[in-house]
Amino acid sequence: MGYIDEVLELVAQQNPDQKEFQQAVKEVLSSLRPVIEKNEARYRREALLEKMVNPERVIMFRVPWQDDEGNTHVNTGYRIQFNGAIGPYKGGLRFHPSVNLSIMKFLAFEQCFKNSLTGLPMGGGKGGSDFDPKGKSDREILRFCQSFMTELVKYIGPDTDVPAGDIGVGAREIGYMYGQYRRIRGAYEGGALTGKGLTYGGSLGRKQATGYGLLYLTRELLKANNMDIAGKIVTVSGAGNVAIYAIEKATAMGAKVVTCSDSTGWIYDPEGIDVELLKDVKEVRRARLDAYAAARPSAQYKEGRGVWSVKCDIALPCATQNELLLDDAKMLVANGCTAVCEGANMPTTLEATHYLQESGVLFCPGKAANAGGVACSGLEMSQNSQRLSWSVEEVDEKLQTIMVNIFKNLDQAAKDYGMAGNYVAGANIAGFEKLAEAMIAQASF
Repeated sequence: MGYIDEVLELVAQQNPDQKEFQQAVKEVLSSLRPVIEKNEARYRREALLEKMVNPERVIMFRVPWQDDEGNTHVNTGYRIQFNGAIGPYKGGLRFHPSVNLSIMKFLAFEQCFKNSLTGLPMGGGKGGSDFDPKGKSDREILRFCQSFMTELVKYIGPDTDVPAGDIGVGAREIGYMYGQYRRIRGAYEGGALTGKGLTYGGSLGRKQATGYGLLYLTRELLKANNMDIAGKIVTVSGAGNVAIYAIEKATAMGAKVVTCSDSTGWIYDPEGIDVELLKDVKEVRRARLDAYAAARPSAQYKEGRGVWSVKCDIALPCATQNELLLDDAKMLVANGCTAVCEGANMPTTLEATHYLQESGVLFCPGKAANAGGVACSGLEMSQNSQRLSWSVEEVDEKLQTIMVNIFKNLDQAAKDYGMAGNYVAGANIAGFEKLAEAMIAQASF
């Protein structure tokens, strides 16, 4: 049995009920075989893979809060500080009923490689709670966020661990949490959280960064394969920040985006998604997508799943993990899809990923394609440290440079190991090599 197989077996034994975490580890390690085999003696001696698949620290805590009727509820909070060899732990906070230890560990593990790919000095971490913000009043969300931060504040800071937003955590929640952080610490440490409002240290362009970054990388991927994004038909899943701004940037690049989705249904708009209407529905009114269809004669709203049944050139899954299944991949291939780039974290199952690759579809994983958000968070940290505020043009230029470099690095890594065109392997190898060298150089890691 080889070193990778031994570690995969160990992960399965130690984390028997954590299917998402096991999936993430298997996806990464399986593509690293040529790298590991080339340096197996050295990596075994350092127990490198065993360290890499075990978080440095897992923090779990209870979060009691009161609703508007005075009833007390208790949720579970998490912060996974997975690997700090490259820099302070960095990764978002997710508030969603699906949050559990397995999902938190998978996200934190992925974050290590994603942050490594950006070229910025950031380690990997993730956190959140099974709290559901939907249907809660602003006061209830405030009380929850203050209770959550009262415990989390013990473990974070500008040079220790820098959380940001994720699903269920936007500017409102970051504001509530940062206010509590500052109240407890008694100091203005702007770099302790990113995704802050523009009036107190936030970065211009942060809201758009993940969606825009996804399209900058997608454009670079197509260019490397002698294609242009202009004129392409694009399907997108999701209707949150990532999806909205991916749709906006794709449209600006000359593509036509014809779908989006939320937790209850999806939209097909053959005329192209109206971005301003979508923003009004999801960001202003916080309504379901049927409200979009009601206001747009060309749009059809359908309950359940179905985005991937629509004929397209490019598919951008931007909703959540494991949303693009094998049957969906088969529909995409049958309909002539040429490229899939992940806007969410691990939205494509392993079986679907393999099918797409074997069918000749260009496929770029989320750890590379959606790194724009955390890259911009790193830029926010830099601005906070320097007490500066960059223009949106400066931030966008730096973001484009980072995303182009990510693609170039993963493309070259795949070629270096004889796997040209395998962008999953390229991303994993490029992220792994930097992280591995940092861990070995520091010895204590």
